[in-house]
Amino acid sequence: MIAWADYPYAGRVVLVTGAGTGIGRGVARAFLEQGASVVLVGRTEASLREAAAGADADRHLVLPIDLTDDGAALTVVRDTLDRFGRLDVVVASAGTSMPSRIDTFDDASWERLRAVNLDSVLALLRASACPLRKTKGNIVAISSVAGMRGDWGSFAYGATKAAVNVMVQGLALDLGADGVRVNAIAPAFTVSRLAQDRLDDDRFTERLLDRVALGRVATPEDIARVVLFVASPDAGYITGAIIPVDGGTSASSGTPRPL
Repeated sequence: MIAWADYPYAGRVVLVTGAGTGIGRGVARAFLEQGASVVLVGRTEASLREAAAGADADRHLVLPIDLTDDGAALTVVRDTLDRFGRLDVVVASAGTSMPSRIDTFDDASWERLRAVNLDSVLALLRASACPLRKTKGNIVAISSVAGMRGDWGSFAYGATKAAVNVMVQGLALDLGADGVRVNAIAPAFTVSRLAQDRLDDDRFTERLLDRVALGRVATPEDIARVVLFVASPDAGYITGAIIPVDGGTSASSGTPRPL
């Protein structure tokens, strides 16, 4: 089991984007273990089916689709309602990253980052707002500590995540009266396909871990445990929060660790 705690997700329907790999896969599996019905959304069907391996056939739905396509978010929500009749939790985990330096960063790269990290999230939340009002459900966006502070060589990625954070806070205000909570989880470096090339660099990993109070890189399961809590009734008075799950990375002022 991913989580120590037991949550009352039986009978609840959870939609997870980016569910084929990394954090999204960890989140989808965590909700399946807790008895939820899970809609796994991503671009690659084989990865989604691997993520759902062993789950009851009547408690999951695999939807291979690119959320940056026009109308994709509406299709995902419609198919979820057609299959399960309700929607209780949306976890927006699909994302991408690429380096950005102001002198070489081009329009195509910006369009791709924005389409995946921001525009598709907006489309998904817009499409899911109505069914979430009916269930008094909630939204958890997977953001990043890079959206809270600057980072080396990735200003554009950070900008998209900062926009997600402010969007989450604004929607928390707008939807609060309807009983819908909206929060974001902000991981630091987490083991994933996107991060693996950099983590394979021993020198980079050594320097990275020098900034992490807990001395290790996060796993998708670390993030999934927090999502389970934030989406649960135990977090029923938490909304508009951007929650760092970063092993203490953002606790530092930047001063090097004492030798």
